[in-house]
Amino acid sequence: MSPAPEEICNAAEKGNFFKELQGLYAAMDRAYDQAADRYGFSCTGCADSCCLTRFYHHTAIEYAYLLSGFRELPPERRRTFLSRAQACIRDLERAMREKKPFRHMCPVNDDGWCALYAHRPMICRLHGIPHELSPPGRPKIQGAGCTEFERQFGDLPYAAFDRTPFYAEMAGMERRFRAQAGISEKFRMTVAMMLISLETKGL
Repeated sequence: MSPAPEEICNAAEKGNFFKELQGLYAAMDRAYDQAADRYGFSCTGCADSCCLTRFYHHTAIEYAYLLSGFRELPPERRRTFLSRAQACIRDLERAMREKKPFRHMCPVNDDGWCALYAHRPMICRLHGIPHELSPPGRPKIQGAGCTEFERQFGDLPYAAFDRTPFYAEMAGMERRFRAQAGISEKFRMTVAMMLISLETKGL
């Protein structure tokens, strides 16, 4: 059985993993901004907000970092976001039962602004512009930009944005963190699921 959320957060803090993760996030943000600037693209919010997308996150270290940001919020905001997370999970379960598409605003989105912006996971930082990824032993993967990017800039030549080094560094950090924290279970959670885990495991 893996540690409780509080133990996971404490292990990350004691091992200086949060500082290491912040450095990786800063490098991601710089590379993303440089690539986006080459197109002239700026994400200022749109009707097809990526915060409506059901992103799954797979790293325990990012789980710990997001929860560390969440526990810094005032109690009333935490209660609000937990209530939204519960509603999100209920809607997801209903959509799956009825086999319908699922679109739901991320529970920590406040009027278009992320309340945990500094703690947002990797995919939230990298989504939006065309990219490439070279998985070990597999052909290179190329991905398109978001709907709004493609509408505005889809006819422009590709400006190289390689996610590979960031994924590789994150994977190495995750392995070391799991070994140190004694984490064995796999993670596959949306932000709503991460928050809901607090009610079942405590923080």
